[in-house]
Amino acid sequence: MTNVADGASPDLDTLREIERRVLWLATRIIDHANRRGDTDVKVGGHQASSASMASIMTALWFAHIGSADKVAVKPHASPVYHAIKYLTGELDRSYLTKLRQRGGLQAYPSRTKDPDVSDFSTGSVGLGAVAPLFSALTRRYVDSHFGTHGDARFIALVGDAELDEGNVWEAIADPATQGLGNFTMVIDLNRQSLDRVIPDIAATRLKQFFTDAGWHVAEAKYGSRLSAAFAEPGGETLEAHIDAMPNEAYQELFAVSGPDLRRKFLVDADDAVRRFADRLDDDALKHLVTDLGGHDLGLLIDTFRSCDAEVDRPSVVFAYTIKGHGLAMAGDPMNHAALLSPEQIDEFRTSVGLDESTEWDRFDPDSPAGRLCRSVGSEVNNALPTPRPTLPIPTAARSVTTNGSTSTQEAFGRVLASLADVAGVGERLVTTAPDVSISTNLGGFINKRGVYSHVERADHGGAERLLKWAPGPGGQHIELGISEMNLFMLLGQLGLSHDHHGEHLLPVGTVYDPFVLRGLDAFIYGLYNDAKFVVAGTPAGVTLAPEGGAHQSTITASVGAELPNLTYFEPAFATEVDWILCDALDQVGRADGSSSYLRLSTRPIDQQPFASVVESMGAERLRAHVLAGGYRLRDAPSDDRPGVTIVTTGVMAPEALAAAAELDGEGVQASVVHLTSPDRVYRSWRDGFAQSTASARIVRRPSRLHRLVPASERRRPIVSVHDAASHSLAWLGSALGARQYTLGVDRFGESGTIADLHEITGIDAGSIVNAALIALSEHDDGIDE
Repeated sequence: MTNVADGASPDLDTLREIERRVLWLATRIIDHANRRGDTDVKVGGHQASSASMASIMTALWFAHIGSADKVAVKPHASPVYHAIKYLTGELDRSYLTKLRQRGGLQAYPSRTKDPDVSDFSTGSVGLGAVAPLFSALTRRYVDSHFGTHGDARFIALVGDAELDEGNVWEAIADPATQGLGNFTMVIDLNRQSLDRVIPDIAATRLKQFFTDAGWHVAEAKYGSRLSAAFAEPGGETLEAHIDAMPNEAYQELFAVSGPDLRRKFLVDADDAVRRFADRLDDDALKHLVTDLGGHDLGLLIDTFRSCDAEVDRPSVVFAYTIKGHGLAMAGDPMNHAALLSPEQIDEFRTSVGLDESTEWDRFDPDSPAGRLCRSVGSEVNNALPTPRPTLPIPTAARSVTTNGSTSTQEAFGRVLASLADVAGVGERLVTTAPDVSISTNLGGFINKRGVYSHVERADHGGAERLLKWAPGPGGQHIELGISEMNLFMLLGQLGLSHDHHGEHLLPVGTVYDPFVLRGLDAFIYGLYNDAKFVVAGTPAGVTLAPEGGAHQSTITASVGAELPNLTYFEPAFATEVDWILCDALDQVGRADGSSSYLRLSTRPIDQQPFASVVESMGAERLRAHVLAGGYRLRDAPSDDRPGVTIVTTGVMAPEALAAAAELDGEGVQASVVHLTSPDRVYRSWRDGFAQSTASARIVRRPSRLHRLVPASERRRPIVSVHDAASHSLAWLGSALGARQYTLGVDRFGESGTIADLHEITGIDAGSIVNAALIALSEHDDGIDE
């Protein structure tokens, strides 16, 4: 699995030469970016944070990982990653002078925007730390269902300050991530966060957290020189003295030398330590007492291999480092964003044996370092992903539903259960939920496909509940603890399964809609990584009336519409759910596809209005309209009466239809436009502008919205109603050039009936009627809002 033939360790002198060149390139990349003089703001970069990782990453790439392994790089160490990729031949030299530039190297590792594609994007602190853990879980799932795909290790390189993020501990504690022996987290324990030295000695407490979670804990604390000194007579007192030093005091040793270092090191030292120090001159003393394991290449390699031996549990390595190691700023508590001066850069360049004409050079290809770089490059460079396979996903899983009453959440569960029986599709579906699988209607699918565990487990009464809940390797539902962050982290990695593991999955997650926001950071992270998945937020809005305000979502519709790489839907009728879900799963496999977010409800809705549209339009034509984002649910009679257009989405369709009928009785024409995807309708309108090729004129292509509201109706006022914040549909009026009244939920809810909550928030049929009459009155009076 290592890059060294027969598992033999590479020559440490060669590794140290590479390590030094990696550090130089990383430092110079940042230096060049900040001295271009073509920006009005600070460019930034992290020379000190990169320096603390140079040894760890050199040991990993040049002596440990292989082509199948996946690594998440600490965000602030991205220049080290690029330096390695350059030396191994994957990155063109021209990019070294394009850090943080348009079309150049990103500020933090990005699997979608960097030229030397990384395995995982990092940058949002704490997320990259656990992304490989969920990728390892995905690999275990893939191997259980499709046969082993060979050994692969998953490694996260993490700054110690990242462990302040709660999502890290949520992931570590989740039962679904237990037993992943192919995952290792390497913690760069430099004891500094952004602007401070972390007080106290926190490593012991952190180690205990991992131990209590069942992890294998290893450390690279002291280098080989110090370890040898500890074994000498009196060495145990030396070790105790260094162990007892506060972080601030120990770190200061790196910033001083000569008598000052001796004096500071011997504060509170006993006679045995003083006698030990007396045997060394000042330079030798500093060389010894600053010998940290996180910069000892041989120790790091041995420590990584010890983690490989732990096959039944994840590992964590505490690698003790110094921020700025090898640079003039080493140990400075304010070095996080510090830059070497031009004079210091010149000195560093000379010390590496380079000059201005050779400073960006790779190693001589015939040198030991050059040969090792070439060997690693041929083995570890990231391969371009192959296209995802086209699966036989049907356009609909069930027959068209045109009678009775049902909710979109119930329809979702039935459609998913039907898809479980579709050959070539059912075996690729994988569902997950944060302990809400039954209450979000995944029960039917679980009953057919089972719960996943890499080992057989007891069902804990599942048979009594008439559910197939006995977890085993063949199950296709991954149940998580109550952590929405874990839900979206797992969905993101399941959605990259083809790219990372060679098997295309169809991931579907469910979550209580108000708690989409709890996992929003991980949701965005998955989309940024170009993961493809489907998530159903259900139940949504104040329509879940008895549950009260804490369970009533208002802004999630806007989140769905605003996130890139995501299509948001809010259906009202059962067959809409069927068509949308099938299309969403098809999108998962398309090169130009997107993830999908379905905002659903538990409110049963009469299906007869949908049946009327099916009868007048035909199922195939209506399906095209549903997927395009909307259709006319009710046409107003064509006469000379004043008119209004009611635009609705999701569960507000019954109120919109009731209001239209009441308005008709009061002498007002009222058409109802039902948006199944306000997101797609908005994008159609937004993308409708085009530059005329024949002139400088800006022209507009017909948008979906303009097709839904014909020219004859565009001077009518619009009343929009949404079980979400009123602003979520507030763009409609400006898009059509019409007066608009927006009704929605702009206050926190409370418990009550659906009728109570709709009346309180002003989205009931009566409120729609009143808004329409006011709009018509003001329109007739020529009143401007």
